[in-house]
Amino acid sequence: MADPVKISVPPTVAVWLRPDRPDAERLQAAGGQVALSPCDLLLLLFCLSKDRNDAVRSRALTTLQGLPDQAFACLPTWEPPHPAVLHTIAQACGHRPEVRALLLQHPSLAGVTADELRTREEEQAAQAATTAAEVAVDDPVEQLPADDDGHDPGIEAEDEEGEEYLSKFQLAQSMGIGEKIKMALTGDKEWRKILIKDANKLVSSGVLKNPRITEPEVLNILKSGAQNDEVIRLICANKEWVKNYQIRKALIENPKTPLANALRYLGTLNEKDVANYAKSRNISSVIATQAKRMLLNKKRA
Repeated sequence: MADPVKISVPPTVAVWLRPDRPDAERLQAAGGQVALSPCDLLLLLFCLSKDRNDAVRSRALTTLQGLPDQAFACLPTWEPPHPAVLHTIAQACGHRPEVRALLLQHPSLAGVTADELRTREEEQAAQAATTAAEVAVDDPVEQLPADDDGHDPGIEAEDEEGEEYLSKFQLAQSMGIGEKIKMALTGDKEWRKILIKDANKLVSSGVLKNPRITEPEVLNILKSGAQNDEVIRLICANKEWVKNYQIRKALIENPKTPLANALRYLGTLNEKDVANYAKSRNISSVIATQAKRMLLNKKRA
């Protein structure tokens, strides 16, 4: 498990984060019902969005997502918060152009966060262009981007300077399951490469549900070694992927592939590959035996 992220918090924020603070009071703070400056409120909501209490955590994220754009006006001049704080704000509110523009002005914004914000900006621009084209022949339809949520338990608030995230891999170490799942479903190729190896099946399987994943990536996933059963099941269930000859071969060679699937794919291969499997010691003996039987039947025919 990754070590907790350590950040500096002012006394006005720390008072709400003490371990002896009653859950009811932290829940009130998570609702934004505290007298704090805008940036202190953002920092408090970030910390409470990592709270041990599910209700506190959920309410803090909901409050953060519901803050008006002007509540983020302090971002460009905010004394450098930990990059994780800015990343959480980006995850929650980065779909809003005004908030996104303010975040991108901050010198402490991690490169990975900036990349995600710019990708989202490009996707919204493309969506807007598509909508504009449709308006010419149909009634106007406002395209609203999807909202973000997610939580990252285990963040610890301490009076120490934060450490910068230097890579997506390091950032992934401090993410909660909710954020990892969201990133698996929407992230770029580098995120997919990192998260497919995650021990949590919901995270790794989320990578295969990402609409941007390509067949070469699926093939590399299979060739990189045994994956968990759910990853293999999702690949086998995708009719488009199993049309790919190389993917079928990789599934046959992967020990996690259900035997029934592997034998079915074996029947679709050319004679040369079947002959190779008949002699191979690197696959299931059942598959090798079936390959020999197929060759024998072909000779008899």
